[in-house]
Amino acid sequence: MSKVLIFMAEGHEEIEALTVVDLLRRAGIEIEMVSITGNKRVPGSHGIMTVCDKLIEQVNFDSADMLVLPGGMPGTLNLELCEPLMDQVHGFNTSKKGLAAICAAPTVFGKAGLLKGKKATCYPGMEGDLLGANVSTDAVCHDGNIITSRGLGTAIPFALEIIKTFQGDAAADKIAKSVVYK
Repeated sequence: MSKVLIFMAEGHEEIEALTVVDLLRRAGIEIEMVSITGNKRVPGSHGIMTVCDKLIEQVNFDSADMLVLPGGMPGTLNLELCEPLMDQVHGFNTSKKGLAAICAAPTVFGKAGLLKGKKATCYPGMEGDLLGANVSTDAVCHDGNIITSRGLGTAIPFALEIIKTFQGDAAADKIAKSVVYK
């Protein structure tokens, strides 16, 4: 079974994070919500409290297949400042394991130099931080081991692309139909 880790920082965009968690769990993909704050309860950017499964210190990264970064402010900035997370992001990229980010969070990959020559997208107006990327306005971009998406309104297709990565088109289509998406 595939395992995905999604990281919660103070100020994360709740809908982007929880849409991914919900749809991946519906698809039977193991996903753990991981706090980088030292507390399993993490406030989102709109005052909604997310209760995570684990703290970053408790995670076995070797058993994970993908890391997901939700956007939101200042959540994205807090993710970028988390050295243990960034060490893992670089390690996953070197190993060609999955990386995914939505909204402002693809800028974390851009500033880390991971998007050079890759097609990528992000929240409108933040494209300057997709350093080296072939910037797109597509809702979702999947280039190699990296998936990026534009924002809250693209959270469902973003999650479906992650499902497609691990389980194929038919599984993603089945989940899309079950939530009456398109």
